[in-house]
Amino acid sequence: MKIQSLILASMFAFIGSTAVYTTAFAEIPAATVAATCNDGTAFTGPTKKGACSGHKGVKEWGATAAPAAASVAGVAVAPVPTKTTADKPSASSTIAEAPGGGAGKVWVNSKSKTYHCQGTKYYGKTNEGSYITEAAAKIAGNHADHGKACS
Repeated sequence: MKIQSLILASMFAFIGSTAVYTTAFAEIPAATVAATCNDGTAFTGPTKKGACSGHKGVKEWGATAAPAAASVAGVAVAPVPTKTTADKPSASSTIAEAPGGGAGKVWVNSKSKTYHCQGTKYYGKTNEGSYITEAAAKIAGNHADHGKACS
């Protein structure tokens, strides 16, 4: 790092221009990659690596676009790209809530023996379970999600 600083300082002193500093350490931007995932979500990012990971793979690659370049003191400097991906839905939001439930009822996941309170992430959304009162869930040996009782 010291050698890099010395080289920069000597170049800056020799030329006396801020353009050297700006262009000497400017990041070279990557092209933006676009894809459509198999589950219908969109992906945009700097590389194809990891595209549609967790979305059942890539269905179709889109066009690759190079970012526009800016000019600083007559020297072209390209903007630094930012990573953007489409919001991927959480696993629990893709599963519809089971019919039933309501005030005073909890959802008991019969596999894990865990009960979930109304309004929480997994209320009525696990693959196996049923609605019962919190008291009945406790008597049956079930435990609250993360140890947090509903009442």
